[in-house]
Amino acid sequence: MKLLFIDYPVENLKESLAFYRDVLGFEEAWREGDHTVALKMPGSDIQLMIETDEVGSTPGAVFLVDNVDQYYENNKDIIKFIKEPIDIPPGRYAIFQDNSDNLIRILDFSKEK
Repeated sequence: MKLLFIDYPVENLKESLAFYRDVLGFEEAWREGDHTVALKMPGSDIQLMIETDEVGSTPGAVFLVDNVDQYYENNKDIIKFIKEPIDIPPGRYAIFQDNSDNLIRILDFSKEK
């Protein structure tokens, strides 16, 4: 697993983007439609991803794995998945919880291969 993003669900993408970009000085790295923007954080290779897709969810890390479906199959009996693997633009995505109910998001880039 490799840490890619810190995910912050936000209610208003435009207002949140203005805050992180204009107030904190983060630079926009990429965006997906009108619901997700990733920002470069100064001094770090990790990006902050703000998105409106999971409003009400807690912030958490997004990790890259080789294959989300394989990770799910290997761990579904020992890890509490709250979102089974789904398609997203770069590949596959799932969410599970740790033993303190923190969200851990995983994705792969299978559609980019």
